[in-house]
Amino acid sequence: MTEYYDTLETRDPAQREQALLAALPAQIAHAKKNAPGFARILAEVEARAVTTRAALARLPVTRKSDLPDLQKSEPPLGGLNATPLNKLAKIFVSPGPVYEPEGTAPDWWRTARALFAAGFRPGDLIINTFAYHFTPAGSMLESGARALGCTVVPTGIGQTEMQVSTIADLRIGGFIGTPSFLKLIVDKADELKANLGNLKKVMVGGEYLPPALRKSMGERGIRVMQSYATADLGLLAYESALADGSVTEGMILDEGLLLEIVRPGTGDPVAPGEVGEVVITSFNADYPLVRFGTGDLSAVLPGASPCGRTNVRIKGWMGRADQTTKVRGMFVTPKQVGEIVRRHPEIAKARLVVAGTTGNDTMTLRCEAGNADAGLKAALIASIRDVTKLRGEIDFVSTGSLPNDGKVIDDIRKYD
Repeated sequence: MTEYYDTLETRDPAQREQALLAALPAQIAHAKKNAPGFARILAEVEARAVTTRAALARLPVTRKSDLPDLQKSEPPLGGLNATPLNKLAKIFVSPGPVYEPEGTAPDWWRTARALFAAGFRPGDLIINTFAYHFTPAGSMLESGARALGCTVVPTGIGQTEMQVSTIADLRIGGFIGTPSFLKLIVDKADELKANLGNLKKVMVGGEYLPPALRKSMGERGIRVMQSYATADLGLLAYESALADGSVTEGMILDEGLLLEIVRPGTGDPVAPGEVGEVVITSFNADYPLVRFGTGDLSAVLPGASPCGRTNVRIKGWMGRADQTTKVRGMFVTPKQVGEIVRRHPEIAKARLVVAGTTGNDTMTLRCEAGNADAGLKAALIASIRDVTKLRGEIDFVSTGSLPNDGKVIDDIRKYD
């Protein structure tokens, strides 16, 4: 049994970066040639010139929030699929609705790597409690488990008593599902006095994992690990552990993805360590998403993981980047804040604070600026009015004083 899923995980970071950037022009050309949506989105892009991160950062961001409109204008996948519908394996339906494809390749979602890092191995008998209907989570994790050589019991969500009896009767050693459903099953087993002693490995995702839950499961001899995946991109990142079983900090980016962290509402990469929106360029041939904005917030952690894997680490899911709010009946978006800042290069960082009470809302743009004078203040007030059609005030603050939490709009209004 090897310590790593494959040799890609321990590559020299410079070698990995070089390989990804070398493959980038061909992937962009593939998307433009075979996916009509990207032919439009990237119409002005010369694929062979996109060989650096700086060049990639000049390309438009296609966000998850754009998918409903794209898919309505060009059903069912917005023209973002490079493989025709009749050559795909499955189409899933997420709330919205948003339609997501699955191709025919084994482990199409690339989840086997995360399961391996969580201790799952060929021959393991595991229960998959993610939903199998409409949304892709059940299929996503099953395909990775099968690629790894595990035997899967596909139970889906619900029927906790039957879940408990299945784990006990089959002496199942691995669990896949959400943290909250794991807790429901374990609590139900306690209530029924059922023996889940064989259950040792857990992979959770889809929602926040409370540290207290991980700790309580560990006290039962169950190690809980988590992964971060989306219905559009598959696996993005995963936790790893040391030889003593302790979980390392952060999540390791999956191989074969180009990660950018950008300021919400823009396509501009943030400084290393700063919180921003997760933007991914994938090398999936069927669904070649180029600069796809997930709408999730995260940040890059410094240094390499002590587990020996050398890829970039992120802090994991830190909230949503879409902080759109309504002020005096008008929607105000992070994109608008980004446009205001773009007009004034003197601004290093800004946050729009919305306060007051219903019908008496106030907007204040708090700015870190190198040249905070009356002229800049007047120009910013005019830009706020021009971009949002609303009045706003300016508050200049010292450099570095705005929190590193990815917020572009901070709605602090209180509602009864």
